[in-house]
Amino acid sequence: MTEELLRELKKITPEEEELLSGRQEIEKTLYMSSGANIIDARKLLEAGKMIQVRPHTRFVHFPKHTHNYIEVIYMCSGSTHHVINGEDVILKQGELLFLSQTATQEIYPAGLDDIAVNFIVLPEFFQYGLNMMEPEENQLRSFVIDCLRGENQRAGYLHFKVSDVLPVQNLVENLIWTIWNRQPNKRRTNQATMGLLFLQLMNYMDKLETDESSGEQKLMISVLSYIETNYRDGELTELAESLHYDVCWLSREIKRRTGKTYTELVQAKRLSQAAYLLTATGMSVLDVALAVGYDNISYFHRIFQKKYGMTPRKYRISAK
Repeated sequence: MTEELLRELKKITPEEEELLSGRQEIEKTLYMSSGANIIDARKLLEAGKMIQVRPHTRFVHFPKHTHNYIEVIYMCSGSTHHVINGEDVILKQGELLFLSQTATQEIYPAGLDDIAVNFIVLPEFFQYGLNMMEPEENQLRSFVIDCLRGENQRAGYLHFKVSDVLPVQNLVENLIWTIWNRQPNKRRTNQATMGLLFLQLMNYMDKLETDESSGEQKLMISVLSYIETNYRDGELTELAESLHYDVCWLSREIKRRTGKTYTELVQAKRLSQAAYLLTATGMSVLDVALAVGYDNISYFHRIFQKKYGMTPRKYRISAK
């Protein structure tokens, strides 16, 4: 992060001055509208805004609470200790934490150099970014859909350990800078940046941790991460062996939990990757088919047209 922006975020706020002067707990009226421990978006968002950033308040313990918005936390420097749905989560520099509306959070006091930025996000802000994502099963897309519906039954939080992923760092810093400096007429730009962030994070599902209380959730993360990396030639038998499961049992579980077979999930990933290569590269249709794992070009044409309603060549022309 740029030194200038980091200096701005590190400044002691009036609220923090009171804490350093002896105040022992948060001022609830700054965050909550009633006796319930629900942090209210109306207290933190300006009228008409769908997203806002604010530095995390240091030097104080935040007792258990929920939010009536989606919170995204980015750790600029240092670390913070959270307890989310009863689980300890240590957020380190460069990492991202997504919290659903139903997640219960507690935060231990942070020090002077523990600088985190909180994104206060209304669910509808994510709609544009969701439209940029391929309609295939993955943990991030499911989380966003649940947040838009206000359900959040599958995961309370997503913890992305992406400190070494430069595109993610650049996109997050762009969001912070644009919102912090109150750039005019930037709603659509910020929504598109969030969509690009989603697309980047989808490439790093192996760096994701979420609620460990759900064994089902952990299993599907492993399955989808395997497909993300090995869609060209990965075999269900190999996956089952690596996870120490019987292959027939795993096949049934994938179908039960996603509504699709392993082969259908792989095919969806292959075709979405093919669509990307057709629009982003000059590769021939034959080379694209081979690159995503199809040796039979006629079969590739047939299933591609079935999914996208046009041949690969027409898809490329249409995109241009």
